[in-house]
Amino acid sequence: MNLSYNTSYPGIDDLRAAARRRIPRFAFEYLDGGCNEDVNLQKNTDELRQVELKPYYLTKHEPANLKTELFGHEYDAPFGIAPIGLQGLIWPNAPEILARAATEHNVPFILSTVSTSSIERIGEITGGRFWYQLYHPSDDAIRDDILNRLDAAGCKVLVLLCDVPTFGFRPRDIRNGLAMPPRMTLRNVLQIMGRPNWALRTLWHGKPNFATMVKYMPKGLNMKQLGAYMNATFSGRLNEAKIAPIRDRWKGKLVLKGVASEEDTETAVRLGLDGVIVSNHGGRQVDAGESTIRSLLPIAPKFRAKLKVMIDSGLRSGPDVARALACDADFTFLGRTFMYAVAALGATGGQHAVAMLKVQLKQVMDQLCCARIADFPKHLLRKPA
Repeated sequence: MNLSYNTSYPGIDDLRAAARRRIPRFAFEYLDGGCNEDVNLQKNTDELRQVELKPYYLTKHEPANLKTELFGHEYDAPFGIAPIGLQGLIWPNAPEILARAATEHNVPFILSTVSTSSIERIGEITGGRFWYQLYHPSDDAIRDDILNRLDAAGCKVLVLLCDVPTFGFRPRDIRNGLAMPPRMTLRNVLQIMGRPNWALRTLWHGKPNFATMVKYMPKGLNMKQLGAYMNATFSGRLNEAKIAPIRDRWKGKLVLKGVASEEDTETAVRLGLDGVIVSNHGGRQVDAGESTIRSLLPIAPKFRAKLKVMIDSGLRSGPDVARALACDADFTFLGRTFMYAVAALGATGGQHAVAMLKVQLKQVMDQLCCARIADFPKHLLRKPA
């Protein structure tokens, strides 16, 4: 397969272990953890992996083709890079590394409002071929200016985040000072000293910040003031009244992310959205919720004819992508896999992760005798128990 597959790190467990060794503990726990007791974090992957697929060995088989059409563009694989906040905290320059890898591999990259690279910088790297996840601001003027900036940068797909009416309760982040307002503890400083490569690279690239939001922030905020500003700016939940004017204004594709129910999907259809991403924010919001694969099962067959039904949260590998596609997902996104790779391998991590997933997914397709992505549902043997 093409582009930078490093066989020294053949799987996700290798990348996760290397990431843990290379970055400070507070950064790794921010990336790796869920909310409350991590129940839904674990269920996301465990229940997805209960899906079983059936091979047909004696049928006529053509070479596996990973190409997938989505929103009028043919991507080279049926997966993309999910949005993650504070990516530069995990590894310096991470959003740019991943955006560049996504562009070279021809898969979608989603930039988060609370990531550490700006709309303009990612637009430049991708030539406008990126998606953007919007945390809906409480100020409509900020919302409209962000939409104008996205349009100028060439962004064609806007993703509205609906599953953060409040920030998740994440004990590790609270202990580590990464809640709002953030704080730097002596323990964090000692962890940084234990990771000199990370520290030097962070020093070189500069302290990570919310690059897209800098334009709107008052100058000279201390940590406590920054926390208050972010909480005030993104207060309140997404609802129909907030979605409707965006649909009227935004001329590109509009996707709702964080969907976990048929009712919310029905609303998305009624409002004229082009797709939904079934997601529970990587298990970081509602520990008592169901896994994303369970949410997907009733949604996909009911709504696929009306909009694109995609999924993230819990997918870690090529076989996981195959399982989700067999359950009628049109497309998939992965987050932690890509960030483990960047934390482990730095500038080559994005290239490696995409190439690794392509290799894994092609192997599954060849083993099942599944020639096209659209054929995966024919190989579904068993859904989660």
